[in-house]
Amino acid sequence: MIDVYSHHDSINLSMQKKATISIIGASGYSGAELLKILSRHRGVEVGKLFANASAGRRIDEVNPWFRKGLSATIESYDPARLDGSDLIFIALPSGEAMKIAPELLASGKRVIDLGGDFRLADHLAYERYYERPHTALDLLGEAVYGMPEWNRASIGAGKLVANPGCYPTSAILPLVPLLKEGIIEPSGIVIDSMSGTSGAGRSSATELSFSEVNETVRAYRVGRHQHIPEIRAALEAAAGATVSVVFTPHLIPITRGIYTTINASLKRAATSREIEMIYEKHYGAEPFIRFSGSAIPEIKNVLNTNYIDIGVHVDEAGRRITILSAIDNLIKGAAGQAVQNMNILLGFDETEGIG
Repeated sequence: MIDVYSHHDSINLSMQKKATISIIGASGYSGAELLKILSRHRGVEVGKLFANASAGRRIDEVNPWFRKGLSATIESYDPARLDGSDLIFIALPSGEAMKIAPELLASGKRVIDLGGDFRLADHLAYERYYERPHTALDLLGEAVYGMPEWNRASIGAGKLVANPGCYPTSAILPLVPLLKEGIIEPSGIVIDSMSGTSGAGRSSATELSFSEVNETVRAYRVGRHQHIPEIRAALEAAAGATVSVVFTPHLIPITRGIYTTINASLKRAATSREIEMIYEKHYGAEPFIRFSGSAIPEIKNVLNTNYIDIGVHVDEAGRRITILSAIDNLIKGAAGQAVQNMNILLGFDETEGIG
């Protein structure tokens, strides 16, 4: 069940001293989205901005969206400059947070990592799928998986939050209610996801250039994508049983958004109305989950929002179910969900800044 903690149990912002929030990796796509949200958040002020490649430049020079709004200078990372920060976002590629987080946590800071370094409790799975050794093993047991809809109490008590991946968010949220209710088989779940090119970060890789991605669709990292163990671990925690999934990611010629199609077997014959009632039970009060029944979700309806749209189709025999979801990979799949986690950690209304 969803934790007792409510997103309505929030601090009166007019009575609270503003929290200072700093970002490591402020010039990337996720860092920019974080700044956009924080700039309209009534309970925080932006602290230090770090990014090595852009160090010495103003944020509004790197990202003109912030002109006449934010002109802070980006600095090279220096932990000594974070003394006045209440919480730090690490918006860096996987492999970087495990180098930085131990010192920050030791100094009493709260940290939200948008990369993959602390999402997996099993370091062997991390090393297999991320193809590097993990250098902060002692923090794996301390990290809290930051999926607010299912883990609010643990997030609120945590110091290190591992923000979920974008693909996993699009698959886990639609599947968990059905696994918890025991209405679908935990084996043979097939997940196909399509992502815009911003999911790879602000990269200059040739394969992400316009001429390479335009007018084509291709799968990648088939059978070895780093999000496979993350999806499996979260679903097994929900089901209380072994879960087997086949996950295949695809790159499509759009900038942002993730579209996921999930196929699973029902344990018994079920109606669309019964499935709808399950989603209503678990997500009816959730501010960022929109269940559309048989209406098919579309990426265009979630762009630049923190919503996940979920639709379902049950076959005529009532034995197979197709679940469809759409999210903005940079918001619900990254920065928006990270701010949800920040709001819980700091006692704000969960929708503040993103609702």
